[in-house]
Amino acid sequence: MKRLLCLALALLFALALPLYGCAKKHTDETTRLTVSEVTHSVFYAPQYAAIALGYFAQEGLEIELLNGGGADNVMTAVLSGQADIGFAGPEASIYVYNEGKADFPQVFAQVTKRDGSFIVARKPMPDFTYANFEGAHVLGGRKGGVPYMTLQYVVANSGADLSKIELDTSIDFDLMVPSFTAGTGDFVTVFEPVASTLEQEGKGYIVASVGQDSGEIPYTAYFALQSRLHEQPEVFQKFTNALYRAQQWVASADAEEIARVIAPFFPDSDPELLTAAIERYQAIDAWVSKPAMSQDAFERLQDVMQAAGELKQRASYSEVVDNTFAREAAK
Repeated sequence: MKRLLCLALALLFALALPLYGCAKKHTDETTRLTVSEVTHSVFYAPQYAAIALGYFAQEGLEIELLNGGGADNVMTAVLSGQADIGFAGPEASIYVYNEGKADFPQVFAQVTKRDGSFIVARKPMPDFTYANFEGAHVLGGRKGGVPYMTLQYVVANSGADLSKIELDTSIDFDLMVPSFTAGTGDFVTVFEPVASTLEQEGKGYIVASVGQDSGEIPYTAYFALQSRLHEQPEVFQKFTNALYRAQQWVASADAEEIARVIAPFFPDSDPELLTAAIERYQAIDAWVSKPAMSQDAFERLQDVMQAAGELKQRASYSEVVDNTFAREAAK
């Protein structure tokens, strides 16, 4: 009877483990971490380089990537324990913090410092300005998401009349490109390598870089529940150490070399197209070389959120951002 009770308790314990969402020991030496990324894009080259170059493996980590298909889905995965780490816009953490949740997600490492989307039009527009949006139907992303808010910020600062533009937020992030190619909208915001692929196939033409026009904004970062960061600091330090090494490598490598290393993550992309996509991101200085997020960058993001009417109260930088791991990694 005692043996049966022990077996039952062991079974219940085993079933409860996945619900807790802890980093799981894959072997005696390796810890598996599940990372939910907002989308799969060349924009996140440092992440793929860290995996491909073995930096995570050298820290004893095995990374499993999940495509969240939007920051809201990424945050849901983190809050529910389906993912150990979220990789999306820091605005997602700000929203949850402002809701008053006790165990809120904290940002612990930044990757991109500009918007990574490009404006794709149905025809070549070498003299494009945002005034061309007036009277047009623009697929701009999810309301409240950084892509949409940054686009709105750029358009407003350009002097174009927002009241004359149909900025469509009704289409899910993953469905924006299929909707555009099916005939919906005059313009769409697209990440690489999809933007270059559309141009290569004659289905659209890149006319502007939102990131180049917006200036620096902490666009994409890693976050995890505060409790997880406190309970397993050694795991998140190892993760950040590997990321920092990849950031340093990407900062010094040329586009062709980066394309070669991350190519396995984009098996359907032509090598030349992949190289061109990376060159576009290098040209706008898209990536940070160190993972710490500055307060100035954090406050600039909140400026963009307020301008979009999506932020009722500003969040505390010292509460939402934890640079402990980033500073240690960069020593």
